[in-house]
Amino acid sequence: MPAIRSDEARVHELHGVRFVSYASPATGSRELAAWRGEIPAHTPGQAHTITREEILHLLEGALRFTLDGEVHDLTAGDVLVANAGSTLRVDNVSDAPARIWTTTSVGLEAVMADGTRIRPPWANGVQSA
Repeated sequence: MPAIRSDEARVHELHGVRFVSYASPATGSRELAAWRGEIPAHTPGQAHTITREEILHLLEGALRFTLDGEVHDLTAGDVLVANAGSTLRVDNVSDAPARIWTTTSVGLEAVMADGTRIRPPWANGVQSA
């Protein structure tokens, strides 16, 4: 499926964030996954360690990224590069929603602070969260 129309994207929700999945094995991608995250105003993030590199491009709004303990306040147009093994937290501390585009490789897992491993369906082609 080389073209994915907006109405064909798969929607998942976790920790108050909406993940709109476009590219994953479920839509024909073999190596990369890409999705849009929609983060409501005043949504706290969840610290997690990522097993694959992620490129996060802020489309709208402002977000606070904490990457390995270093805080980065970014706005629309900015990009964060998070290498595999990094601990990442994304908070929306603003009064407005934010939208972000993320690209990673298939197989991404997130290891939560309590050791729980999450294999997000928007990065791995699973049908639902």
